[in-house]
Parts: sequence; C-alpha cells; structure tokens
Amino acid sequence: VQLQASGGGLVQAEGSLRLSCAASGRTFSSYDMGWFRQAPGKEREFVSRISRSGGSTYYAGSVKGRFSIFRDNAKNTVYLQMNSLKPEDTAVYYCAADWSIRYSESPNEYEYWGQGTQVTVSS
Repeated sequence: VQLQASGGGLVQAEGSLRLSCAASGRTFSSYDMGWFRQAPGKEREFVSRISRSGGSTYYAGSVKGRFSIFRDNAKNTVYLQMNSLKPEDTAVYYCAADWSIRYSESPNEYEYWGQGTQVTVSS
C-alpha cells in the first residue's frame, strides 16, 4: 500500500489543522492506521491509531482530548483532526499502516509509511 500524507502547514497556537493520508494499492480497510510525529533531534513518537473498521481509536496522552483520528474506507483515507495546537506539537507528521490487529505504539510494527507533512505551531 502507498500512503500520501497532506494538510500540514503553519498555524498559530490554539489553532487547528486537519491532516489527511490517502492510500492506494492493497485494500485500505485491511489495515489499522496510525499517525506518528518526529520533531528535530527527537525520536519518532506515536500520536494516534485507529482500527481497520474505525471502531477503536487510541491516543498518546499528550494529544488526548485535542486530536481526533477517523477514517473513510470508501475514500481510502485516514484523517487526524488537530485542535488547540501547541508549539510543542511542531513536528513532521507521518501516517503508517499496520497489517496486524494487535495494538502497538512502536513504529517498528508498522509496515508502510507516508512521506510526512510538516506541522509548525507558532506561539
């Protein structure tokens, strides 16, 4: 499966952005999908995950209550709605696909990755 992330940009603190990740290739609905982010000088970290049906969602503690993940399997797209953004949310955001149904926050468990989209939050 090929993944294409988009929707990043520059936003002021407390603003909102919606990231999209469009998938092509193998059956999108066969994968759990995740969002990760990586800030300069830091390791890639888990942000959120959604099950293949969309019925289960998971969030990192740092974004819970501010970010929402959802998917549209008919459009082969997963989204990350980011509200109340903070400067510490600044990073390159990546979408990823996991064939396994077993929940994981480790980037090593995800088989396919998008190219990343930059999110910059100014104070």
